[in-house]
Amino acid sequence: MTNPVPQTLVTIGEAERRAVDRVLRSGKLVQGEEVGAFENEFSKAVVADRSCVAVNSGTSALHLGLLAAGIGPGDEVIVPSFTYAGTANAVRLAGAKPVYCDIDEKTYCAAPESVRALIGPRTAAILVVHLFGHPADMDELVSLAEGTGIALFEDACQAHGATWRGRPVGSFGTFGAFSFYPTKNMTTGEGGMIVSGDRALVEKARLLRNQGARKAYDHEIVGFNNRMTETAAAIGRVQLQSLAGWNEQRRSIAKQYSAELTNVRVPSVGPNVEHVFHQYSVRVPDGVDRDQVREELRNRQVGTGAYYPVPCHRLAPLRAPVDLPVTDAVSSTMFALPIFPALGREDLLRVAREVNELTAPTG
Repeated sequence: MTNPVPQTLVTIGEAERRAVDRVLRSGKLVQGEEVGAFENEFSKAVVADRSCVAVNSGTSALHLGLLAAGIGPGDEVIVPSFTYAGTANAVRLAGAKPVYCDIDEKTYCAAPESVRALIGPRTAAILVVHLFGHPADMDELVSLAEGTGIALFEDACQAHGATWRGRPVGSFGTFGAFSFYPTKNMTTGEGGMIVSGDRALVEKARLLRNQGARKAYDHEIVGFNNRMTETAAAIGRVQLQSLAGWNEQRRSIAKQYSAELTNVRVPSVGPNVEHVFHQYSVRVPDGVDRDQVREELRNRQVGTGAYYPVPCHRLAPLRAPVDLPVTDAVSSTMFALPIFPALGREDLLRVAREVNELTAPTG
């Protein structure tokens, strides 16, 4: 019997366990020296020395970032519909309206021409998503934001270490947000990071994550309990040391997949881009049922994921009557293959063979 190949696998080792034990022995469990050190180390390693504010999830990072940037009721924020619901949820939680743009058929990120067509009198910002680890077209989107005088924010929750023209994602917009959910390229168990070069935004975000207070019982604004724990930060500090190497392994796995797969549409990598392959997502050809392929792969002990079978504009709490033909086409034909640093060559080749067989032309 063949061994199962999971779609993703969290890498946790003895170094992470020792770090957690160190924190537990200290008795200091929330928002202390580990969190501060993690913020500083993430700043230097990932986002070109931008200031960092650690929080308890990627959605919190987006939500607090939007609030700290002044987004609220009456504002519209342009977002791609082809993303995790947390992106649009954060806009709604800030009191603003998500306005859905279509995606580029090669990168699956926001299509600049679709964004441009949606800018109106209430547009306050563009919230781009660097989906699956591929940066959005920051040349076009930065130019568009600057030319229209609206803000640009970055959802980099899947793109730790990705770059556009050598510049790291998260360092372009007024703020960027990262997630450390277990399946991400690095994890803290659960957690997020707000990054920004705007000092006032950073200070507001620090207040918002801690009940509106800089020090105990001195509450300056209404805030949230969105702090990161010391144990999460300790795990993150260890994981951060391996991030660059893990990203390189993901790129190597992606290159091997793309060489072996024959019938599906493999991911594109744009020029001047450093892709970090949070997911390796493929599209089935016309006439092939994506869900049937996934079911048969499951039967053959190969894990897959569908990201995202229902785009945001079709989800009940976020629904909007918009026509997004590329989003609809991609969401019904795409699925993700196993990708994680420990994926071995033998398992990779087995996955590719199974996918090739199940998507082969008939007749």
